[in-house]
Amino acid sequence: MSTSPRPILLNAFDMMVPVHQSPGLWRHPGARVADYTSLSYWTDLARTLDSAGFSSLFLADIPGVYDVYGGSADAAARGGVQFPLLDPLVAVPAMAAVTQSLGFGVTASVTYEQPYLLARTLSTLDHFTNGRVAWNIVTSYQDSAARNLGMEGQIPHDERYDRADEYMEVMYKLFEGSFEPGAVAADAAANVFVDPAKVHPIGHAGSYFSVPGQALAAPGPQRTPLLFQAGASKRGQQFAVDHAEAIFFSGGTPQLVRGWADGVRDGLQMRGRSRDAVKMFTLATVIVDETDEAAQERLAEYTEYVDTESALALFGGWTGVDLSGAEPDSPLEHVATDANQSALASFTTLAGDRTWTVRDLAEFVAIGGRGPVITGSPATVADELERWMDEAGIDGFNISAAVRPADLERFGRFVSPELRRRGLLQEPRIGATVREQIMGAGPHLAEDHRGVGYRVRSQQDD
Repeated sequence: MSTSPRPILLNAFDMMVPVHQSPGLWRHPGARVADYTSLSYWTDLARTLDSAGFSSLFLADIPGVYDVYGGSADAAARGGVQFPLLDPLVAVPAMAAVTQSLGFGVTASVTYEQPYLLARTLSTLDHFTNGRVAWNIVTSYQDSAARNLGMEGQIPHDERYDRADEYMEVMYKLFEGSFEPGAVAADAAANVFVDPAKVHPIGHAGSYFSVPGQALAAPGPQRTPLLFQAGASKRGQQFAVDHAEAIFFSGGTPQLVRGWADGVRDGLQMRGRSRDAVKMFTLATVIVDETDEAAQERLAEYTEYVDTESALALFGGWTGVDLSGAEPDSPLEHVATDANQSALASFTTLAGDRTWTVRDLAEFVAIGGRGPVITGSPATVADELERWMDEAGIDGFNISAAVRPADLERFGRFVSPELRRRGLLQEPRIGATVREQIMGAGPHLAEDHRGVGYRVRSQQDD
């Protein structure tokens, strides 16, 4: 256990779908699966998280369907596996309107979104949330998305990140370099709303993008939204140390996550950034009750609803590997794909001495996806969260619910008070931006972040 407790940062990890990380659990009588298309479902959840001390609601998103398992999307459709899928960005302003401090991490793909328009969308959300929006930068990993968006197939894995580097250059220019501070004058006496001398075209002409003009929207309170990234592959980590302020890992053991975290810190140091310049989170599913015995009974009840075929459909979507014809007790083998590389590596090359079978994988993924399932009383859960903090070297967790939204509601009812009692859960600051809440500094990019190099200074600063 920690000798000097440090705060645990919490994000809720969810997705606007029937099934997120726990296939089959939508059938549990406590699940409100029929309500996920209702705006009130999401505003109620936001209120719950706001009062429970969560820093943000981290909303996953994908632009395609999981059609690898069995060569079609049938299994994913039957199991509601991240399908049908709503657009999370649409709901964020409504959730922000009913909360005081909760941030909102939205996922948007640099492979399929145009930077010029995405910059406007994110700046709009930054305004509408009073600086409580974060951007989860993804390159995407589905062939189905590529085909439905007019491509023959995915861009190769590492090239997606090369392209993403230039994408971020465009975004920094739009967020940081187009509007000077004070450009929006709203000076009625002078009849000047925007001072044209303080708005600049970015003049970007690169290998992948051409954006000659100025940003459409004036920057919000953060200018650049807080930057999340979730890639644990070697190339993904290189991208993260250049751009991320917070990183999200998914691993089944603290040792696996620790390896990724240490690699990122080494990379940050090599880039001239502080070793603690990036906050690190890992996935965890929490099943809590008043006692350890009651929580274990709850977990046993949950296992009755496990859907292993849907779990393999989910895994196939992540990795591009079709396990539909595999023998249940056959060992997993690593193959290189252009999908999510760290997802397969977690159960093969990075699994240590353990050999995972197809059956093992399906049962593990079926509740909680690729992360641990922490089960017990509030004290037991808090102990385990502290252990992971210490052994994995992380700053907090993306908490997923097996039964939605009941498990997040129960977290707020049982675990948050215990963390507060231990001094491990800081009270959010009303009116602070999500960058201030999570990073503990100011509302804008830190001075050692590469995006600052694109910042335009006001004439008064010269």
